[in-house]
Amino acid sequence: MSPWLDVCRLCVEDIQGVLARLPTSAEREPVLRLGQGGDDTTAIDQAAEDAVVERLDALEDDFVLVSEELGERTFGAGGTRRVVVDPIDGSVNAKRGIPFFSFSLAVAEGPTMDDVVFGYVYDLGSGEEWTAQRGAGAFLDGVRLGAQRSKQTLEILSFEGTTTAIVAERIGATVGLADRIRVMGSLALSLCHLAAGRVDGVVSLKASRSVDIAAAQLLVRECGLAIELFEDPPFDSAPLDLVGRSRVVAAGTTELCRTLEAALTA
Repeated sequence: MSPWLDVCRLCVEDIQGVLARLPTSAEREPVLRLGQGGDDTTAIDQAAEDAVVERLDALEDDFVLVSEELGERTFGAGGTRRVVVDPIDGSVNAKRGIPFFSFSLAVAEGPTMDDVVFGYVYDLGSGEEWTAQRGAGAFLDGVRLGAQRSKQTLEILSFEGTTTAIVAERIGATVGLADRIRVMGSLALSLCHLAAGRVDGVVSLKASRSVDIAAAQLLVRECGLAIELFEDPPFDSAPLDLVGRSRVVAAGTTELCRTLEAALTA
């Protein structure tokens, strides 16, 4: 596995230290500013990102960082390598103490989603560690994924990027298409659960950015599953920046993705 695995594990330790220092919603949820990604930066978001940036700075390596709150920053000589980070994916869960949120980091040897060579997602609630390396497979806690596959029909469909208004507007389109809906609160983790066959489809009803999906999408693709963008296909050429935004759909097959997209855009 990539030497970045050790770096990611150190970042997780740093974030766990942040969580211990900010144990309740009173400390975690104050809004500090508007992040470069366009969302409110809460105290827990900022503290987690500061810890990760400090850890990456200590590497004295050359890459361009793309991160949820600060945007883009060049480390060393920069170059073509991109490190795409979401220190806390599932910020609402994190600030309220719901144990379903994650740290994710992707390493790419170029500017697009197709250039991602390493993906890491750590569930800060359950302690599950999800990893993928391009061409070498996807793993949960070191065990290769793929034995349990998502179904060819949608027994369980995960919605992410949700508010009550968005769910109310779109959920009717899934009647007769999906048996059950789950709204968990972390797009990265929901994509990992698809890779593990725990759910059968994932849809982000709100436009997402590369930091939300860059790491987890590699697990999905290494498991031979399909993922696409609603507004800005093809997925392969999606930029690793904070500008591009699109709803995301992922499932066992391209055809199932198209069926979901058609239903939710009608």
